[in-house]
Amino acid sequence: MDSNVKDNHSLGAVRGPGQSLPLAATLDFILQAGKLLFANGQTTEKIVVALTELATASGFKATLFVEWGALRVHLQDGFGSHSETISVEPAGVDMTKVRTTMELIQQVGEATKDLAAARSALQRISACPPVSLMRFALLAAAGAAALGVIFGVDHPVTLILIALIAGAGACLRRWLATLGHNLFIQPFGAALSAGIAGAIAVRLNLSSDQSLIAVFPCMILVPGPHFLNGALDLARARIPLGISRTVYATVVTLTISTGLVLGLAFGGAGLSPGGTSAVVPLGYDVLAAGVAVAAYGTFFNMSWSRLPIPIAVGMFAHGCRWSAITLAGVNPATGALIACLIVGIIMTPVADRLRSPFAGIAFASVVSLIPGSYLFRMAGGMASLLAAGTKASPELFFQVMSDATGAILIVVAMTFGLVVPKIGWPMVFRKKDTEAA
Repeated sequence: MDSNVKDNHSLGAVRGPGQSLPLAATLDFILQAGKLLFANGQTTEKIVVALTELATASGFKATLFVEWGALRVHLQDGFGSHSETISVEPAGVDMTKVRTTMELIQQVGEATKDLAAARSALQRISACPPVSLMRFALLAAAGAAALGVIFGVDHPVTLILIALIAGAGACLRRWLATLGHNLFIQPFGAALSAGIAGAIAVRLNLSSDQSLIAVFPCMILVPGPHFLNGALDLARARIPLGISRTVYATVVTLTISTGLVLGLAFGGAGLSPGGTSAVVPLGYDVLAAGVAVAAYGTFFNMSWSRLPIPIAVGMFAHGCRWSAITLAGVNPATGALIACLIVGIIMTPVADRLRSPFAGIAFASVVSLIPGSYLFRMAGGMASLLAAGTKASPELFFQVMSDATGAILIVVAMTFGLVVPKIGWPMVFRKKDTEAA
């Protein structure tokens, strides 16, 4: 941390009724709390509002500057000011850490917990471990198989292979995490192993389509919350941070695509562009969506007791999407828009109530809608175009463009459906409160 202005307050003071907290100690708590929130997926707006309100309740005026890689806080009162910057990368999602940190901030602001105890609590929160390896691997396996069901896989052997590859990939990711802090090695390693395993399975005639085996273990790697947080920052005119988040999520997705295509190539296989998904019965579709939500909730370290809410919302939204596509005949992008609007409207107040990061809990509810298959087929098709050179057929080119267009439209629809309720909900209720007053 860099101290820019000397503190004029004693650190030994303890707040009583009507008293202010010591400035430097308050600043340190705000920085550490902000670091936990920013690093674990809380929306930028929630971070700024929560920490500013805490500073006000503590007797200070706060100004926060949030950017990729750094959080800067400036506190001042009538006697002096203090400013510090702390390094932090918003590259993770941990709902439990966000929830407990938000609860702690509220307790300090209401003077029900003193600073010394709160700072110790922050250290304990920061040291909280992720979910157990067994739960992580089992839910990764179940989530990938569930996505396979949603996209029309009905062969038991193929589903078992998808689950085994995804579970092994989860174990590999945990092991790679112990080797260093590179943000891209885990998704690349998991995608590479999925591609190799998919190619081997086809070589051994365990499945007739390697894409079904290799793609779905990679779909659970897509960094949806970071795309969503980036979109929220852009919508609130935090342009540099929004671009940084979006670029990070895009690079992770490109890393996954590269690992998948390389893995298949090592095994002498490829990923064909184009293709359609079979229509799945409503019951299977909705149940599989619930399993996928549970898997992503596990990835984001959501406690078992809080999982039923996003599972129920995700199943309901996916059922509405199924009805819109199957019964009303809308296209997949419109179906995704309908489902995401439902999730956005419901999850905006729920996330506030649960003190959970909106991007994590909302994306978990719509994870079954991600156009990962479009993206990965597009990547495979681009590799085929490069290999074919001038001999590439127009049909191959148009299939690649079709996959790219489908992916873009679904991503835009999902982003719009989740962001608009999140941005609009507070505006609507603020207007109602003003009219009532």
